[in-house]
Amino acid sequence: MSRVIHFEIHAADVERAVGFYRDVFGWTFEDWGEFAGMPYFGATTGAEDQPGINGAIMKREGDDPAPGGAIGGAVLTIGTDDFDATAEKILAAGGQVALEKHALTGMAWQGYFLDTANNVFGVHQPDPEAR
Repeated sequence: MSRVIHFEIHAADVERAVGFYRDVFGWTFEDWGEFAGMPYFGATTGAEDQPGINGAIMKREGDDPAPGGAIGGAVLTIGTDDFDATAEKILAAGGQVALEKHALTGMAWQGYFLDTANNVFGVHQPDPEAR
């Protein structure tokens, strides 16, 4: 089997997108533009002893998509231990709600948002009491 080992988030304004994910989720970034030949920032999303993957934010070839349009790539879901606090940070950083918080009964709270480049991403809080 093959596992996902890296992700790329596309944004017309790379610096703004880096700031959004840094401010909301605490990700750290390293400028890899010299290697990529374009604006490209490597993202570390957590400690090495935590499950998950790292990725990058890169320059989108074209404009950001319009909110409500079809998704043209994969949707990342980001784990949290406090959905509501994370949602507040997302909105304060310029994100928007794409699909309201809802219960995955007996498993978790899930919701979807738009980042500042109108990319859709999910937020997931495990909770066996979710109803």
